Amino acid sequence: MTNKIAQSVAAALAGVQDGATVLIGGFGTAGIPGELIDGLIEQGARDLTVVNNNAGNADAGLAALLKTGRVRKIICSFPRQVDSWVFDELYRSGQLELELVPQGNLAERLRAAGAGIGAFFCPTAYGTELAKGKETREINGRQYVLEYPIHGDVALIKAERGDRWGNLTYRMSARNFGPVMAMAAQHTVATVHEVVELGALDPEAIVTPGIFVSQIVRIERVATQAGGFKKSA
Repeated sequence: MTNKIAQSVAAALAGVQDGATVLIGGFGTAGIPGELIDGLIEQGARDLTVVNNNAGNADAGLAALLKTGRVRKIICSFPRQVDSWVFDELYRSGQLELELVPQGNLAERLRAAGAGIGAFFCPTAYGTELAKGKETREINGRQYVLEYPIHGDVALIKAERGDRWGNLTYRMSARNFGPVMAMAAQHTVATVHEVVELGALDPEAIVTPGIFVSQIVRIERVATQAGGFKKSA
């Protein structure tokens, strides 16, 4: 009987290896799998390559992972924000390598990995520093840059509901990079707030089919109240 429900975050992340490429869902703070990031910090894997839209906020979540010094490289679109001081310090001191990727290219490179596409031409970044060293080609009078897929060893994503087969639905903008990252990784771990019985999810509403999910972990919902206090809902 297929049952992808992990008993704990620690159990779900036990197999992450040193040197892994880890795809982490989220757009800014929306859809960030905070419990899985904290679990990865506790797990101890090092020399990681992390793929995310951003490079961490303040001192929590992805920023906390970077602060451990166990991330060798980050691939992202928006590394700098007002509260990205952890990334700034590591990058400026040469302790962290950065690969800057336009946001659309990031999504498409992940999607290409999941779809089995070897490479694709995209006009974004042509004539800029980001195209240096890459193959370019004129197609129908327009210049394009050759881009390669981003494959992950592990994907850590946040979903809303799931069943024991690993089928997932998401909540509004928390969906962001989760679906393409799940497809692009060899091993995908998702958190959900609710585990439902098989058949309870409308097949038309399932965004990520269970074939792309290795394990799910149920976590309590944490609601932010006025004044910044949090409690489990």
